[in-house]
Amino acid sequence: MHKNTNVLVKAIRFATLAAVAAPATVMAGGFSLNEQSASQMGVANAGAAANPENATTVFFNPAGMSQLSGTNISFGAAILDIDAEAKSSSARNTLGGPVQGSNGGDIADPAVLPNFYLTHEVSDSIDVGFGIHAPYGLAADYENDFKGRFFADKTELTAIAFTPSVAVNNGKGLSMGIGMNIMYAEGRLTKYQDIRGALAQQVGAAAAGPLADAYEAQFGAPYADIEGDDVAVNFRVGFLYEMSDRTQFGLTAQTGTEFELDGDAEISNFPVQSAQSPIGLAPTTLNEQVRVPLAIPESITAGARHQLSDTVTLLAGATYARWGRFEELDIYSREGGSGEISGMTGDPITHITEEWKNTWQFNVGGIWQATPEWAFKAGYAFDESPVDQYLTARIPSEDRHWLTLGAQWNDVASGWTVDAAVGTLIFADDVKVNEFQYLHDAPSKKDPSAGASNYTGEYELSAWSAAIEVSKAF
Repeated sequence: MHKNTNVLVKAIRFATLAAVAAPATVMAGGFSLNEQSASQMGVANAGAAANPENATTVFFNPAGMSQLSGTNISFGAAILDIDAEAKSSSARNTLGGPVQGSNGGDIADPAVLPNFYLTHEVSDSIDVGFGIHAPYGLAADYENDFKGRFFADKTELTAIAFTPSVAVNNGKGLSMGIGMNIMYAEGRLTKYQDIRGALAQQVGAAAAGPLADAYEAQFGAPYADIEGDDVAVNFRVGFLYEMSDRTQFGLTAQTGTEFELDGDAEISNFPVQSAQSPIGLAPTTLNEQVRVPLAIPESITAGARHQLSDTVTLLAGATYARWGRFEELDIYSREGGSGEISGMTGDPITHITEEWKNTWQFNVGGIWQATPEWAFKAGYAFDESPVDQYLTARIPSEDRHWLTLGAQWNDVASGWTVDAAVGTLIFADDVKVNEFQYLHDAPSKKDPSAGASNYTGEYELSAWSAAIEVSKAF
């Protein structure tokens, strides 16, 4: 018993540290992540709300814990790799001149998403559970000479959730569960700053361009780096109804919430007048305490599982997510708008219009129990992108098709089960970005202070993922 306890402690530590260390690449609608379980990934998460195979039901539908006996653990990891690169791009600075540079390179590095889940049967009618997983994340990093560097450089979001859950059942096929997601998130936004508009107000448009070029050649362009973190809580409630020995339905809903990522903004290489400099300007560093609100959407998921025969099971599901909550990405001062940065720019310090839309995801899948030990899985999902009119360099996104295959080995005698899955994303089209800077109080109107600033790019996206999971029933 002591040995098993040490194994559990080590697994929890591994899952926690790895999830915090590795920002994830965006793979699902918005910045939520599909890859939470290899056993469910094998069927593209089809019917996950109605198919509690193991302890991962803590995440997909806490009511499913009622169908697990004794104590169960599941732990594993997924690796995600997206190739996201602009095939072509162009940009204009504030004065309308072309911005020289590259297309930005491949902006997404491989990422690892670990997870750990535990359930325990307290009595015939009550089960409890716990999970550690990464529900949200994204990462994009352009080359330093990216043409759109005045719009985006690095974008990172890493979130880890701790999910205590409880389920009850009436002994007649109906179960209800509730889980609380205690989420810690870290975010980072960086970009280079175009000083031509500000210089034009002081020395005139004709002289501003050459002066900015001379300053950037000597000191580099000003660079904004914003980091913040926060803890937020939301809830998931689920129902599971066993219509017959072969058919059951699940329904789960998640509440929305909002992170307030509190942190610091730093602008390095910011120009100030200097009599000692041959160009009359010298760099300094500005700092200010800031916050970045980040909306997390409500969602509802329905699932169905039907055992067609002793060896074939069919699964289906759908998820509706209210991504329309994410209307803007703004950075606000925590110093009352009188800090070193907001004192010059106003509050919010920066504004990016998002205006996302609500989305659907549809999933179908099947399981073939080839032998008592081996099962094979396949799944398909259509995942709608919430990014519609205001596509940005930070989150180039498009509707996608998710195709997955999985295999499961089960040793009935020992209670150990191993799942492995692979998947590929096929994007509906290339992503076409045409980004401007818009006003905070009129999100569809261009910001006059940004002048002619604009970035356009056409992105080619492709992706694959793989996952492994080990489960044990005690």
